[in-house]
Amino acid sequence: MLHYSIDYVFDGAGSEPWQPADTPAPLSAYGRSKRAGEVAVAAAGGDYLILRTSWVFAARGRNFLLTMLRLAAEREQLRVVDDQWGAPTSARLIADATAHVIAGALAERRRGAFRSDVAHLTAAGATTWHGFAAAIIDGARKAGRPIKATSLLPIPSSAYPTPARRPSNSRLGGDSLEARFGLALPDWRVGLSLCLDEVPV
Repeated sequence: MLHYSIDYVFDGAGSEPWQPADTPAPLSAYGRSKRAGEVAVAAAGGDYLILRTSWVFAARGRNFLLTMLRLAAEREQLRVVDDQWGAPTSARLIADATAHVIAGALAERRRGAFRSDVAHLTAAGATTWHGFAAAIIDGARKAGRPIKATSLLPIPSSAYPTPARRPSNSRLGGDSLEARFGLALPDWRVGLSLCLDEVPV
């Protein structure tokens, strides 16, 4: 079984990337439900891999990237949180990396070397939501998209309360995937550039 989880299983303390073996301590009901899913998968008794990711965006659906593109085309000023850190990770990267991981896991099984585990699957690098928004708007403007926004103000999390408390530090260390499957994940800006090319103007 391959199961996806997220950064919300951690409390977001500190500034170092969270490692797969670090002790989860979710802040919200959403985070607790994600952690409960991890525990249930591990307790089910079969072979499994749990892949934690964060800040997922794509050219379709509902996500931060599409929200910023819409708001930047409608408003002259945007206010975006600048004290939460993470790695924006494209759905395309998750899909591509998952295919690589599954192929590697099947090869391990054929050799009798598979082991169940938890790993982190996020793009390399880190930024804040404000930094991500700035990169989105800059990329959209360079691509000739209609951008009205001229001001992007950084704000603290306290100025933008959400129903689920978000971790301040959502950095996830992904070295275990590279060590086990030879999978070096690209910087988040690479995924952003590819995704912007897919979003209809």
